[in-house]
Amino acid sequence: MDLIYGIHAINEAIEAGKNIDKILIKHDANGHLAKELRENAKKCKIPVQRVPLEKIDRVTKRNHQGAIAYVSEIAYFDIEDLLPNIFDTGKTPLLLLLDKITDVRNFGAIARTAEVAGVDAIIIPAKGSAMATADAVKTSAGALHKIPVCRARDLYQTVDYLVDYGLQIVSITEKADKQFYDVDFKLPTVIVMGNEEKGITREILNKSTEKVKIPMYGTIESLNVSVATSIAVYEAIRQRL
Repeated sequence: MDLIYGIHAINEAIEAGKNIDKILIKHDANGHLAKELRENAKKCKIPVQRVPLEKIDRVTKRNHQGAIAYVSEIAYFDIEDLLPNIFDTGKTPLLLLLDKITDVRNFGAIARTAEVAGVDAIIIPAKGSAMATADAVKTSAGALHKIPVCRARDLYQTVDYLVDYGLQIVSITEKADKQFYDVDFKLPTVIVMGNEEKGITREILNKSTEKVKIPMYGTIESLNVSVATSIAVYEAIRQRL
């Protein structure tokens, strides 16, 4: 993944519309340019992490002046802009919300399935999620360049927005009793998939309209998240056909 070095250079990149995944800035950077950088990043929904200088030094030995930015392979969208357009086309929205999926290959594989299946968009949190690296794009077979990926600054507020807009939130979790076959996926739907180790966060589960599981009959306790996503998405497609 390409990097941009220095606060001034990062500010210029943001103002030029460069796609940026996240910014690392040393924790005690409080000058005018640092403040401008944080304001620009907030406006563009780019996550900023204040970190010790040593962490930035471990990323690069270049003259970074206390700040680096990771350049994204893709452009990000806002779900607030995208969702009304989906309804305007007469489609019944089918969205994927990835609650802190961290493995870039899982992210890429999920995007590939989503694009092939005709999912309208993928929503990820601005922080704590896999980035759209070259590996993710390669694993997606280029799907990450085709399907809209929406980055949410506050995932919980985004779920509230989706519920208010009339979408059901269907969380796929082994903690559920109900099977996912029993959900009406013909309704406007957001399918939620959780982190590879911890699953879906409690806050998202509490906001879910439906909590359902994929039945498993073997001795292994769980499916790979990209495989589970494929199963859930294609059940939705089957019902809609």
